[in-house]
Amino acid sequence: MKPIKTATMALLSLASLSVGTPSPCAELPVAGTAPYQRPQGAPVITTFAKNGAWYERALHGITRPYPASLRFLEDQGAWHTPFNHPGMTAPYDIRGWHHN
Repeated sequence: MKPIKTATMALLSLASLSVGTPSPCAELPVAGTAPYQRPQGAPVITTFAKNGAWYERALHGITRPYPASLRFLEDQGAWHTPFNHPGMTAPYDIRGWHHN
C-alpha cells in the first residue's frame, strides 16, 4: 500500500509543478475564444490560385470521367480538406495514395 501512496504523491507533486508560472506567450490571442472575430493583425488569404498541380493532387487516384460530385473542388478554398491528403493505408486506400 505504501508504494502506491508514494507514487500518487509524486504524481500530484509533478502535476502541481506543471501548473506553475504562465508562459511568455500568455499575452497572445487564444484561437476559439471569439470565433466570430479575427485577431488584430492576423494574416488574411486574399487569393487562392488552384493550378494544375493542385487539381492533379486533389484528383489523385480518380479516373476520368470525373463524377459530378467532385464539382465541389471548384469552390474549394485555402482551408484544410482531407480530400487532397493521404488517408488510411491498405485495405482502405482506394485512391492509391500509399501505393509505390
